[in-house]
Amino acid sequence: MNVVLAAASTSGQGSTGQAIGYPTLFLLVMVGALVPVVPTGALVSSAAVVAFHETAPLAMVLVFAVASLAAFLGDVALYWLGRRGMDSKNGSRWLAAIRSRAPEDRLAQAQRKLSENGVTVLVLSRLVPAGRIPVMLACLMAKWPVRRFARGDVPACLAWAATYQLIGVLGGSLFDEPWEGVVGAVALTLTISAAPGAWRRVRGVGGAR
Repeated sequence: MNVVLAAASTSGQGSTGQAIGYPTLFLLVMVGALVPVVPTGALVSSAAVVAFHETAPLAMVLVFAVASLAAFLGDVALYWLGRRGMDSKNGSRWLAAIRSRAPEDRLAQAQRKLSENGVTVLVLSRLVPAGRIPVMLACLMAKWPVRRFARGDVPACLAWAATYQLIGVLGGSLFDEPWEGVVGAVALTLTISAAPGAWRRVRGVGGAR
């Protein structure tokens, strides 16, 4: 949470803040795509809130471009590392990390949908919380070349950046102060991200009775 607020606030402190904020946003989103720990959706929404309150006309365009490019490069790098792990007899820690975040039931579902709908599933996977990794692993197991994955990932990252930027714009329009909009956008994106997991737990508890 503190990382998100700090990264977003630096982009709203004039030209010096922008020079720091955009590279910081790029780095954090790319690292978040490689190591799914940083809440990248919240980062983009927060940066969009700050951009919404700025007078610079290109601020929103820059946030969108930086976020989508960083997400794309991070996704392709992770997929390439996963492909290397699939081709290696001993695997790799990157492939192990991808497997650990793709439960068997969700992987089976991703494989089925990927075989039925192809690239469309890859595009939608970035819009579904926790949907990116199972679909990426399904692509790896289907032996998609990196180039094919990259072609499908372009619209996925563009749609993802636009969606979370829209959340930020909505949050920014509700508050007069940028920091209030940032807090609102972060809370909303974290709630959206946590909702599927909470729903699965509720269904699991209900099914166990």
